[in-house]
Amino acid sequence: MKVLYITGWCRSGSTMLGNVLAEAPDIVHVGELRFLWLNGVLGSGSNSRCGCGENHRQCPFWSEVLEEVLEKARPAGRSLEEHAAEVVAWQEACRTRHTWKVLREPPGNGWPETLAAAYHAIARVTGARVIVDSSKFASDAALLSALPGIEGRYVHLVRDPRAVAWSWLRPKDYTGQRSTVNSTANWTVFNLAAEAVGRAHRTDSLRLRYESLVRDPRAALDDVLSLVGHEGPNPVAADGTVELGGNHTVTGNPNRFGRGRTPIEEDRRWHAALPRRQRSAATLLALPLLHRYGYGYGRRV
Repeated sequence: MKVLYITGWCRSGSTMLGNVLAEAPDIVHVGELRFLWLNGVLGSGSNSRCGCGENHRQCPFWSEVLEEVLEKARPAGRSLEEHAAEVVAWQEACRTRHTWKVLREPPGNGWPETLAAAYHAIARVTGARVIVDSSKFASDAALLSALPGIEGRYVHLVRDPRAVAWSWLRPKDYTGQRSTVNSTANWTVFNLAAEAVGRAHRTDSLRLRYESLVRDPRAALDDVLSLVGHEGPNPVAADGTVELGGNHTVTGNPNRFGRGRTPIEEDRRWHAALPRRQRSAATLLALPLLHRYGYGYGRRV
């Protein structure tokens, strides 16, 4: 069983990429699996509905997955809620800043066992050969090679930090706002951590720019499908649209609730809408990664 883990920073198109991939046979996208216990079980985070529209505790899919995880990874005597709280505490030792340490040695707590149990439960319930996890925690991606029965594949998805900053400045119902400084600092750290995972797994990784994905989605999907060894049809039509069905995603962009024929389009509003001061701040803070990822420094990029 393969797990395709999407790394990078938020607002880079990971939900869209995952949902498009899930329209290929034998592939399932589970969204940001890391937040299943915080958002789905404890209801402590934001955006706690499954992609099917139900709360995770009422969703038949996640109910079955959680039951199996409890059987395999729960310490004796723990309730579902107690185990979820313990999982969230374990995750604190496996955050993005720990990526380099995790690449050397996995944490000694119960998080690796729980994550592995979740992947195996998802594979059993869905019958999928490839699970797409868009959690974007490079520290979790760094764990995959240590999990029994799992082959890791890695997509480092990156987007222009000025577009990301503009997205974070806009209020959204499902999550809070971030300043340009905060967003770009996280963009830098999360992408550096993603690079570390990519270097550790060079033959099983690729870097994909959001801009390349939306400008030629069929070609981008071909590359990702090839990475996971998928020989089935590309779900993206010649006109750049995709037919989206249902999904069981944990948190993520609200576009995960979309259904039907959907165009894959670039959101370029930030070019005109991002104030000059924020644009300059994001540009300066993102150096030198801007050049490394092929982004320009000026207004026309």
